[in-house]
Amino acid sequence: MLTLRKASDRGAANHGWLKSFHTFSFANYRNPREQGFSDLLVINDDRVAADKGFGQHPHRDMEIFSYVLEGALEHKDTLGTGSVIRPGDVQLMSAGSGVAHSEYNHSASAPVHFLQIWIVPNVSGAKPRYQQEHFSPQKKRGRLQLIISPEGADGSLQVRQDARVYAGLIDGQESATLTLDANRYAYVHVARGSVDLNGLSLHEGDGVRVREEQALTLSRGVNAEVLVFDLRAQELPQLF
Repeated sequence: MLTLRKASDRGAANHGWLKSFHTFSFANYRNPREQGFSDLLVINDDRVAADKGFGQHPHRDMEIFSYVLEGALEHKDTLGTGSVIRPGDVQLMSAGSGVAHSEYNHSASAPVHFLQIWIVPNVSGAKPRYQQEHFSPQKKRGRLQLIISPEGADGSLQVRQDARVYAGLIDGQESATLTLDANRYAYVHVARGSVDLNGLSLHEGDGVRVREEQALTLSRGVNAEVLVFDLRAQELPQLF
């Protein structure tokens, strides 16, 4: 069963320097029907103006990853990490017992467009950690590349939850299929472009809750970049 969440139905915020769309309830956007899905709590589609960003602020007990689509994002945290995240890079910060970080547009002239995604962990109070890896377009072209997993398999980043995240680039005649184990949910988010999911036409910003499906096939893409989340079969995140 596929349940479509249209891009136009998302929450929106415009702070001048920041334009953001919220798939699930976040900050001042509250929708009782959109409180997350399985262990997926937040998908924010953010565009940050040149030389602007999020000042240092704290988190705990959350797996937070950033996926840059355009531009460059500068990260600093109280673990001593300093890095710049560009398209193809995946950054994963496990907040654990507590960490503070800032995220700024690295450019003084061009905007940055990125997704910030929160996954609820399966353990409380763990040691904070930071990971970053680059996945080239070749690894994602016409296939679903594993970028996040519990085991850190195949060069993916290691998340503290029974969740796997795949990224794919689908265009023209390309197609990619993900087979789901029994009793698993999934969530599909179209980061840009358009694509068909099991025959359902999707566009940039659309999301789909997936239940009781054995396979997910992405096809008929037009410059599509897609994230697919393989998740536990539960409806809502369980917060500590």
